[in-house]
Amino acid sequence: MTTTESFSTYRALSFDCYGTLIDWETGIASAFAPWAETHRVEISPEFLVEAFAAHESSIQTESPSMLYPLVLEETLRRVARQFDAVASPEEASAFGASVGNWPVFADSVDALKRLKERYQLVILSNVDRASFAASNARLQVEFDLIVTAQDVGAYKPSAQSFPTLFEHLPTIGLNRNHLLHVAQSLFHDHEPAALVGMPSVWIDRRAGNDGFGATPPPATGFTEPAWRYPSMDAFAKAALASAPV
Repeated sequence: MTTTESFSTYRALSFDCYGTLIDWETGIASAFAPWAETHRVEISPEFLVEAFAAHESSIQTESPSMLYPLVLEETLRRVARQFDAVASPEEASAFGASVGNWPVFADSVDALKRLKERYQLVILSNVDRASFAASNARLQVEFDLIVTAQDVGAYKPSAQSFPTLFEHLPTIGLNRNHLLHVAQSLFHDHEPAALVGMPSVWIDRRAGNDGFGATPPPATGFTEPAWRYPSMDAFAKAALASAPV
């Protein structure tokens, strides 16, 4: 659904980062590549990314306060066991430190800069502060508020994530009614947003692809968000067309 009036009541946009602004599937596949080559794991990048999704989510549920680089390290170890291989401490450490190397989607920087002219910009990200800081440098925009899993003490889709974000909004002069959430992952973002009555926009980066890639699937029967765009560029055009001058 898109209308020229859709976004005129919002003063701020909160974003998921990885999968929405940062091309984490490409980044994850690239980070897997040296390990897979060394251990002769001949699995397609798409299948590796799907394996990543299942193990990463399990680890985040089991250890919600674990910092994200350590989550990634353990994810590689579990993926390795799944394919009857091993991961050395050095390989696990390199994989855990790879977030800063994950590339930005081609339209993210320009879209964020355009949106920044009209909206306050907020991050609700499933990583730690240091990992996000490395990605933030690639995004080339100053966010008005940044809330990470490290701040929440749990990973999305935790029921704590959006309430923690709402608690921080007064620090930038906002409340939850001013905010619209923008994300790719139905599992990590749109489901928990719907549970707390938070409106959201789906940036469907995987449009035309089968499966859910680096995220687990949403619950059976989950209703997709009302707003859906194939890119940040398309969303920015719609949001700016309807934003108050």
